[in-house]
Amino acid sequence: MAVEWIRRAFTIHDYARMRESGILTEDDRVELIDGEIRNMSPTDPHHAAIVTKMMTFLMRQVQDEAIISPQNPVQLTDYTEPQPDIAVLRYRDDYYAQALPRADDILLLIEVADTTLTYDREEKMPRYAQAGVPEAWIVNLTELLIEQYTLPVKGQYTRLQKVLLGDTVTSPTFPRIALNTSLILG
Repeated sequence: MAVEWIRRAFTIHDYARMRESGILTEDDRVELIDGEIRNMSPTDPHHAAIVTKMMTFLMRQVQDEAIISPQNPVQLTDYTEPQPDIAVLRYRDDYYAQALPRADDILLLIEVADTTLTYDREEKMPRYAQAGVPEAWIVNLTELLIEQYTLPVKGQYTRLQKVLLGDTVTSPTFPRIALNTSLILG
């Protein structure tokens, strides 16, 4: 007789309790995707440097009109709490101290990817679109370009623009954000 395994999807509340009780710690590099706790790839120095560069440029451009949140969780659904490399959030005086940013708080999500490129394209971008995040970027370290995803309709982004090295990516969601890819990838 075969044993049938029952899978249980964790909610964001279950996930928070695991952290509070010590089952998951700050050292665990995990995120909650569709009720599954998934390991995140380790960050290497090059990845960290690109994230830091992006943050520096973004902070200069948005000033006090938005919040730049590096590698912090956002709540997309009751079962999905990813940790994008950078989130550009609507400004709030409390800096989201009372609750995680939700999809309608997000202006732009950015993933920096080399070894995670397929995962970010096939797993994260669809979830961002399904949640209604208006814009997401993949800083593609393999091909040295930025993939700009916009116009989410029925759970998928309907526009993908590949911004090549030396060209400028401008956010339609937050037009003050305009970055020459050479400053980030060059």
